[in-house]
Amino acid sequence: MKKYALRIVLTVVLVGAGIIAGVNWPTTLEAESNAAVPGSADDPVVTKSYVDEQIAKAGGSGGGTTQPETGGGSAKLEVVSVPNGKTLIANEGTEVVVRAGKAIVYTTDSNGIADLTDGKDLTNGKSIPANHHILFPRAGRGVTTDPSYTKSLTLLVRGSYVIQ
Repeated sequence: MKKYALRIVLTVVLVGAGIIAGVNWPTTLEAESNAAVPGSADDPVVTKSYVDEQIAKAGGSGGGTTQPETGGGSAKLEVVSVPNGKTLIANEGTEVVVRAGKAIVYTTDSNGIADLTDGKDLTNGKSIPANHHILFPRAGRGVTTDPSYTKSLTLLVRGSYVIQ
């Protein structure tokens, strides 16, 4: 009989402890209900026009820098025609794809530009294959027409550049 009474008391204590712990222990749902409500003072809703206005006030335009006198610069690809005998000088980070014509690398130092398609470094005077993704790691390097080519180049350019 003592054994039976001990089991009952132990069961009542364990069930009571479980109920007390369950009532006092916060659940995941209760913890999430304490989060800020969207649109409240703690978590305000912001519109796109407000963000655009703040970016404009800060002096940014959301795209690349544009050089109005001769070149462009944006986050999207731009079709650029480079006349024969002229050179497109790219700023660092500019990307180029030769779409039509025979192009060669122009650089004043021993380093070149990155041909991301082949994973090679193209140095001064080397031919740039058509439809290859070219990246300019530093400013002052560019693309010009091959001396044997008499027409203009058609390039896709992303980033800022100057045609000289």
